[in-house]
Amino acid sequence: MPAKFQIKKARNGKFFFHLLAPNGEIILASQMYTSKATAKKGIVSVQANAADSDRYEEKSNKAGKHYFVLKAKNQQVIGTSESYGGKTGMKNGIKSVSKNAPKAAIEDLIVKVIG
Repeated sequence: MPAKFQIKKARNGKFFFHLLAPNGEIILASQMYTSKATAKKGIVSVQANAADSDRYEEKSNKAGKHYFVLKAKNQQVIGTSESYGGKTGMKNGIKSVSKNAPKAAIEDLIVKVIG
């Protein structure tokens, strides 16, 4: 399976996306957006910035787990990774996003109700 972005609608009515690696694992999650159109703009930003190593910021949480964020040119966070037990896993996650995001297809999982 090739990598892909999935756009979804949350229970609160907002929209978000995940970037899935070829193995189906979520490797990047977005913030919440007010519309599907702005979520799609977020995907375009991820695709444009993913190959630039300067756009990644490595972090760790209170539990000592490692994760990274991907930032746009304006320094806004456009995606957050899962938590990794070690730095090696986190660095592999960055490599996966930088390799897969630029050409990943977009799958819209929002069902339209007609009638």
